[in-house]
Amino acid sequence: MTMPTRRTIGRPPVPADFSGRWRALTVSQLAAFMALLDVSIVNVALPSIERGLDVGAGSAQWVVSGYALAFGLALVPAGRLGDAFGRRRMFMVALAAFVVTSAMTGAAPTIELLIAARILQGVAGGLLIPQNTGLIQELFDGSERGRAFGVLGTTVGLATATGPVVGGLIITVVSAPEAWRWVFYVNVPIGLLALALAVRLLPAGPGGHGRVELDLVGSALLGAGVLSLLLPLVDAESKGFTHDWGLFVVAVFLLASFAWWEGRTVRREKVPVLDPRLAHTPGYVTGSLIGMVYFIGFTGIWLVLALFFQDGLGYSPLRSGLAVTPFALGVATSAAVAGRFVNRLGRVLTVTGLVATTVGLAGTALLLRHHGGDGAAWVVAAPLLVAGVGGGLVTSPNLTLSLENVPVRMAGAAGGALQTAQRVGGAIGTAVLATTFYRILTNSRHDYAITVSDTILFAATLMLAALAIATADLLHAHYSKA
Repeated sequence: MTMPTRRTIGRPPVPADFSGRWRALTVSQLAAFMALLDVSIVNVALPSIERGLDVGAGSAQWVVSGYALAFGLALVPAGRLGDAFGRRRMFMVALAAFVVTSAMTGAAPTIELLIAARILQGVAGGLLIPQNTGLIQELFDGSERGRAFGVLGTTVGLATATGPVVGGLIITVVSAPEAWRWVFYVNVPIGLLALALAVRLLPAGPGGHGRVELDLVGSALLGAGVLSLLLPLVDAESKGFTHDWGLFVVAVFLLASFAWWEGRTVRREKVPVLDPRLAHTPGYVTGSLIGMVYFIGFTGIWLVLALFFQDGLGYSPLRSGLAVTPFALGVATSAAVAGRFVNRLGRVLTVTGLVATTVGLAGTALLLRHHGGDGAAWVVAAPLLVAGVGGGLVTSPNLTLSLENVPVRMAGAAGGALQTAQRVGGAIGTAVLATTFYRILTNSRHDYAITVSDTILFAATLMLAALAIATADLLHAHYSKA
């Protein structure tokens, strides 16, 4: 069975003259921003969490990675639930769950309960995000859909980049021994506001067929495979890579089994967790790979910079967060603009963005190697701005190009799978870059300048890998038309 092409998809189920679609998008983006912000907002609070709960870096790292992993693994089943029961209904349920789990996370008395609450919070966030991509597929079409995905791309990039700023501001304003708890508590009033607005502004849309076939075996294989891959990466800082190397073999086996099971599920005419037929949708696989590799290099940078500025230079959490503001400004500007040009320029925007991000990160790494102290934040403002502009050109167009040919009936699942690739990449990237940072720090006898420089250069090489994939796709499209 072949997937429908762009010409056969037709218009969204919600009437095209629905006048409130931009207001509905605004509400959904408020909730998405909150959930995505929690991926990076904790980075600046990790040193405070380590001191407050008296735990090591390895345990505290799971506060970030556990959320990102649970977030990523919940996305595809959440997309299925939205397709089946209606996206407005699932949006409301997920948003309410996110508010409750945020309160639980803030109140956690021990590191074990904090990590458990963060995992539950990640599941709630993962339930929420696919409803956003599904709503865009339903409410918008043509050039408006590109603009709407541009807004979502801005939300993704800005939430990740501004997390350290917001986290630092909260910790500074609260100014208490356990101020880090308010990094989580702040979601409660914002979530309740978004919930009240959603009741009024989100359209009912199609209600779904009221039932859903969840591929529980596929979900278990995918989750176990990714967890087996992530565990040795997170533990490498304290135990070394050789301690759990056997889990890498287990991960390969489980992920191969997942691929086989999904093919079998389709052949039996059941609903898979990740439909293999999406591989035949133009742009989808390439976009997923670009997004995953980009987020491997992108997400962990904020933890690395937070450790450098706070532990290495003695910056306060707020000052540490403000140091990366140029990146956030670059993302906010370029992602919004890119959404208007993606239908015209296509993959050229992604390639341009990855070049700019790589150059900006390399410049940041080289400058931090030789310029420390109080002026370090000012020295790297320009290259971080360049990297941010590039990041906005990646996230926004890549979402549009990856999903533009996906049928509306699969919008939730496809969007969830795309976000899964990004979130799993983010979880892996956070673990890998944090481990790299601590290992270099030990080997360099706590030379923070060398450590942050080498770690960010490593992240820049990951951007080059994403650039190679995007360039190959651009060249393939060019020669196919020739």
